[in-house]
Amino acid sequence: MRALFIGGTGTISAAIVRRLVNEMDWEVWLINRGNRSHAVPQGVHQITADIRDEADVLKKLGEMTFDVVGEFIGFTPEQVERDWRLFRGRTRQYIYISSASAYHKPAASHIITEGTALSNPHWEYSRNKIACEEFLMKKYREEGFPVTIVRPSHTYDERHIPLGVHGKNGFWQVIERMRQGKPVIIQGDGSSLWHVTFNRDFAVGYTALMGNRHAIGEAFQITGDEVLTWDQIYATIADALGVELHAYHVASEYLAAVGDKYGYDLEGNLLGDKAVCVCFDNAKLKRLAPDMKTTVPFHVGVRIALDYVLSHPEECQIPDPEFDAWCDRVIAALEASKASI
Repeated sequence: MRALFIGGTGTISAAIVRRLVNEMDWEVWLINRGNRSHAVPQGVHQITADIRDEADVLKKLGEMTFDVVGEFIGFTPEQVERDWRLFRGRTRQYIYISSASAYHKPAASHIITEGTALSNPHWEYSRNKIACEEFLMKKYREEGFPVTIVRPSHTYDERHIPLGVHGKNGFWQVIERMRQGKPVIIQGDGSSLWHVTFNRDFAVGYTALMGNRHAIGEAFQITGDEVLTWDQIYATIADALGVELHAYHVASEYLAAVGDKYGYDLEGNLLGDKAVCVCFDNAKLKRLAPDMKTTVPFHVGVRIALDYVLSHPEECQIPDPEFDAWCDRVIAALEASKASI
């Protein structure tokens, strides 16, 4: 069977490509700009193109057809409309990566299923994902476009450490604060529940949907089974670093307000996602993917990630002094407020 992935070298897609090449009998093609060709496994076919250049992509695709086309970098309705034009009649299945952040915030229940309402007033990113889903399902209903929707939550790999609050340069400055014994900001009181999923586990669920006719016209959330509080997530990272965690809890609404002026989209990332307590019910997925389970629990996955991060300083250790100073100012302001009352 033949699959084409738009992107194919990111956190989620790279694990899927490796699984298809190493463990399954798939012919894999990628279409991207070729900026991370070193990350592409041997045996994968690559089409070097900018997916935004529709005419060039059509020319390079020629008469090729696919059993599956997977879209990993489609964020707006215009982008999935382009995919529909490119791949209608050319693929038996189009799998779109949406987001679990599209679910209503907060939902009526913390138990999230695929039937939970989609609505997110806090995050444009999520609203765009909802609009993409609506366009694709409309095409499925009206003309049989063979779409499958996938909603990941917080998926990570060896290059990333999952956090709730960080700056524009990613996770590293928070790791540095932990290593330096400085207080680390955690949203809320740290007790809300969250799923973190290692990308190898995610790939098991995704590949079970590929070529599966029962997945056409359906939406599936894919997360691991492990549920942790945010305090447990941060404490596990500190344990892996061999340091003591100095947690500093700050209300998400406060962080969103004081982060906005510095360009930190904490309303979206927190109020629209990570501040909300969620437990994902993956029963629908497991009917098609009985092998889907957590094989890399977070206390193992974070050590895999830290081993890579600490041994690849130029790639992963990006300082963020602006965010570090912002954390210090937030904490100092709150401590001053306590002292003044």
